Amino acid sequence: MSVLGGYPVGPSAWAIERFGRHAGALAAAVPVQLAKAHGKAHAAHLAVGLKKRSPYGVALAGLVRENLAETARELGEAVRDVRGYEYAVIHDHALFPFRYADRPRPLDRARLPANASPTRQRLFRAHGPQPPEGLFDVDEDLVTDEYLGLHEVFEELGASTRLVCVFFTADAESGIHAIHWGDAHLEPDRTFTWPYREQLQVAPVQME
Repeated sequence: MSVLGGYPVGPSAWAIERFGRHAGALAAAVPVQLAKAHGKAHAAHLAVGLKKRSPYGVALAGLVRENLAETARELGEAVRDVRGYEYAVIHDHALFPFRYADRPRPLDRARLPANASPTRQRLFRAHGPQPPEGLFDVDEDLVTDEYLGLHEVFEELGASTRLVCVFFTADAESGIHAIHWGDAHLEPDRTFTWPYREQLQVAPVQME
């Protein structure tokens, strides 16, 4: 469910176009699954007993992917394995979750880490939306095999499958701060351009 003026409304035309009859159920499930993931990640963080935040972040990333995959299965949709990571694929659209900050921060500040894997970059280049016409054209003389490889689709994901990004901020103490989903194009400087985006309500914290 998107948030307009702070009040929940039905699924948008954008969500229906991408997820069909599952749009409403998915919009409601994503915040709940993120809240559940936070609860388990927070418990794991406390169990480890380290002051560093790394146990929380690593656990959260894996749990969010698992929970979204669980939602896809409950909806009778696909879960596909890409390089050892499961991705929920609903109506030929793969959900790509990404915690872009560990504190409240505007979505336009989101940036892919410099050490992001080639797999992540390739997912965006091959399955994400195309850039606005005329922006960031690459001179043919500068195109390398490595660059072209980033545009090769993942057959295991589905050549026609498109990426829908689920970007959020969260920390171990406060939980999920904000959730956005939409179409995100990865720019050469690792920032994102959003042809379309929506904000989802944050579900209550669900501690284990």
